Amino acid sequence: MTNAPQPATLDDASSVSRLLALAFADDPMMCWFFPDPATRQAGLGGYFTTLFTRQYVRHGVCERTADAAAFWVPPQAQDKAVPDEETLRELVEPLGDRAEPFRQSVEAAAANAPQEPHWYLAVIGADPVAQGRGQGSVLLRSGLAKADAQGLPVYLESSKEENLAIYGHFGFEVLEEVRLPEDGPALWVMRRGAGA
Repeated sequence: MTNAPQPATLDDASSVSRLLALAFADDPMMCWFFPDPATRQAGLGGYFTTLFTRQYVRHGVCERTADAAAFWVPPQAQDKAVPDEETLRELVEPLGDRAEPFRQSVEAAAANAPQEPHWYLAVIGADPVAQGRGQGSVLLRSGLAKADAQGLPVYLESSKEENLAIYGHFGFEVLEEVRLPEDGPALWVMRRGAGA
């Protein structure tokens, strides 16, 4: 595996899920969905495996490097930007008693989804041991190039305030700050115009 973007396939499910579980171990939203540090890694592994195999590898553009992965949803698959009912049912096991707040968050995201044609960055993360080595940036640039080639904007949500400046470097602007239900963490909705 290289540091250049490669398609992520179903064969990559376990390695991609493992590295994303490590990448999101300290993410405020993931810590809210998986509050017990003792079981968080296992929960996140199941969560990302389900999202990847049920949703994004089937309907999105999934890429990876040696230590990072990104899941994009192109405009023709916008109805798959958030987990569907089957995916939500499979997520009940890894989420446990957090399944209902997760469902409410998904419903809120779907209700506020942008109406204009766009690319959506659903997930991007790098194994912490590789962070700062540019693998996430390579994946981000790869997806942005696809959106730019179609003349379309890109949307994402971040629950980590320190990542806002990183996304800002790539041309994203904060549209709004949203609070997740049941006293959940903040989520920043960001947009990047085509070619920004």
